[in-house]
Amino acid sequence: HVQLVESGGGSVQAGGSLRLSCTAPGFTSNSCGMDWYRQAAGKQREWVSSISTDGSTSYADSLKGRFTISKDKAKDTVYLQMNTLQPEDTAMYSCRARAGSWCEYNYWGQGTQVTVS
Repeated sequence: HVQLVESGGGSVQAGGSLRLSCTAPGFTSNSCGMDWYRQAAGKQREWVSSISTDGSTSYADSLKGRFTISKDKAKDTVYLQMNTLQPEDTAMYSCRARAGSWCEYNYWGQGTQVTVS
């Protein structure tokens, strides 16, 4: 049974920071990489950031410079450091892990809520 667990969300004032964690046993070292997504109320889920097996990272253009993705293989955890948060960053943040020969299987955590006021 695959279980991803996100944590670190909460309420913060504009300009503040949060660090989200996603514990994903067995996924941080596979060949598929891991991703963060977010979904604001009434909106479609959007991609936030990805980190590959070799540690290379990518970000949504609107978030570059404010968000940083990283991972700790020893802890099987991927992080999302979010700085200078704005009200428009308010959303449910979820991590996604993939598996399979072509990374065709998707696994999601339950999400962690971030509210910026």
